[in-house]
Amino acid sequence: MSKRIGILTSGGDCPGLNAVIRGTAKSCDQLGYDCIGFLKGYEGLYDPVQYVPITPKNTKGILSQGGTILGSTNKGRFAAVKGVNNRVEIEQHLIEGVKKTIEQLDIDGLICVGGDGSLAIAQQFHENGIPVVGVPKTIDNDLSATAFTFGFDSAIECATDALDRLHTTAASHERIMVLEVMGRHAGWIALHAGIAGGGDVILIPEIPWKFEHICHKILHRESQGKKFTLVVVAEGAHMPDGNMVGQEVSGQQLKLGGIGRAVTDEIERRLHRETRLCVLGHLQRGGAPTTFDRALATQFGAHAVRMVVEGRFGEMLCYRPPEMTSVPISEAVSRIRQVDPDGPMVQAARALGLSFGDRPADELSIGVFDKNVCYIHSRPEGEELLADTEAAVEAALS
Repeated sequence: MSKRIGILTSGGDCPGLNAVIRGTAKSCDQLGYDCIGFLKGYEGLYDPVQYVPITPKNTKGILSQGGTILGSTNKGRFAAVKGVNNRVEIEQHLIEGVKKTIEQLDIDGLICVGGDGSLAIAQQFHENGIPVVGVPKTIDNDLSATAFTFGFDSAIECATDALDRLHTTAASHERIMVLEVMGRHAGWIALHAGIAGGGDVILIPEIPWKFEHICHKILHRESQGKKFTLVVVAEGAHMPDGNMVGQEVSGQQLKLGGIGRAVTDEIERRLHRETRLCVLGHLQRGGAPTTFDRALATQFGAHAVRMVVEGRFGEMLCYRPPEMTSVPISEAVSRIRQVDPDGPMVQAARALGLSFGDRPADELSIGVFDKNVCYIHSRPEGEELLADTEAAVEAALS
């Protein structure tokens, strides 16, 4: 009897999914396994069961393609997450149906490629005796246990390119440009792109911020002769009142989007400066994967096959440079990996003078590193900060 491995891609699409599929197909072929791919994520596992054979021949040329040839979905009967910590149980008849599919097709192991919500489903499969191996995929890079998920590098490449382009037009017209990027519960995309693209203000879910401090930073730049400002905001950043901006959809997670507009309008209202908004949205999910994502995703595909062969089910692959290892899926989805507000990237950004909207511009670089290492600079003794934005505007226009 032939040996067989299944693979599916679930959740939001991202660059690198096809590289995983190709890596799985080639590795299976080398080891003498058949490989089949289930269509439309977990939906293809049950009534009607939908799958196609995956071979090195029919995956030829997909390494550099975005999206997924198997299709994907983050909705439907197998939705198992409704918020950061609000997971729901998959109906038992669906799980029994999946078990029957796996048995009838003689599948030795099922490779599930997805983010925290998709892997929460895989964990439930594992708990019910279905042989699964998890592969981490999300542009948000918010899965714990792994240093990087594929799709993330491609997303920040897109966001950084956008900032490069916005920089020239902002400088030409002396405008404030607000760029809204993805990042539901973690600000990794905004942080990396903000640093790499020369942003001036970065707003992320992990650091509370105030409009007064954003405006103070803009005015501070103007006082130095810098007549434009780039603001990068993650879609999941909380407003100063603690709320997230989005659309409520019954039975689903909050559909995020709109914080960029809120920030743009408020800056323009307070400072009377021309302020423009650019929302990248799904552009960050599309297009060809970067070299890093292609290499990482291909490795994930090959190592996932190895884990099936070794019978290491209920585990998720994780990349901890330079090692490729694994952890229990339950551990990987138990918490979201967020930006450390006091971590080295945030410290470096502050040392460069970037604002996270949590303090006035004059204090951005004070003590950003450990006090035993160095202080960048301190405010001149006796100099008063402008605590009120309206006062700052009057002072700037007087």
